[in-house]
Amino acid sequence: MTSAPLLHIEQVSKRFGGLQALSDVKLKIYPHQIVGLIGPNGAGKTTLFNVITGLYQAETGRFSLSGKSYSPSAPHRVAQAGIARTFQNIRLFADMTACENVMVGRHVRTHQGILGAILRHPAARKEEAEIEQRAHELLEFVGIAHLADRAARHLSYGDQRRLEIARALATDPILLALDEPAAGMNHSEKDNLHQLLLKIKAQCCAILLIEHDVKLMMSICDRITVLDYGKVIAEGEPHEIQKNPAVLAAYLGGELA
Repeated sequence: MTSAPLLHIEQVSKRFGGLQALSDVKLKIYPHQIVGLIGPNGAGKTTLFNVITGLYQAETGRFSLSGKSYSPSAPHRVAQAGIARTFQNIRLFADMTACENVMVGRHVRTHQGILGAILRHPAARKEEAEIEQRAHELLEFVGIAHLADRAARHLSYGDQRRLEIARALATDPILLALDEPAAGMNHSEKDNLHQLLLKIKAQCCAILLIEHDVKLMMSICDRITVLDYGKVIAEGEPHEIQKNPAVLAAYLGGELA
């Protein structure tokens, strides 16, 4: 890999009281890569996600994004810097339409303030129309444009996951962090998700992925980092991870193929 890392973190540690949740974690993600983060339950995967995206503050660590020092101090600053995320539990505005949900995500890139929204002057109306157009484009991109006017609560589980991804993409991220996007999906929905993630990688941005479906991870990730008890125990390409003795021991014989 000759290009500079998109995201580079080093010596990241996080403690909750007497529990050392992360210890000297390092991670590199390059442009247009899908990097997987796996490990047994309680390994620290979501904690690392929360540190990278500003929900938790690390005790120690160095962060760089696109070659510049980066401080994940708050979620809105993280979004402005170019990292978007979804959550393990779906967090949509249930009574808003699919289109409106995506428009909410887009507002992190808008320029008109509260005064413009109140006065509805031409520049504000123009920007709002552009936001709505972009929302429809993203719904088309993830495959649910026909559901634009349907309330989020009435979408199927798989379509709600796609809507969350569309809303995250509305922030124009350079890195998309997905926490368990395949959770609860059937085989067909997982196949569709697989194709969507490859499309995002090719056309939009890099992806950092937490997913318990190890078969999906092995088939889609360019590289995988393995956490156990808050420490990185392995990092490499999927075929290397599948044969790594430390990883096999951590999973206690669990299937990695």
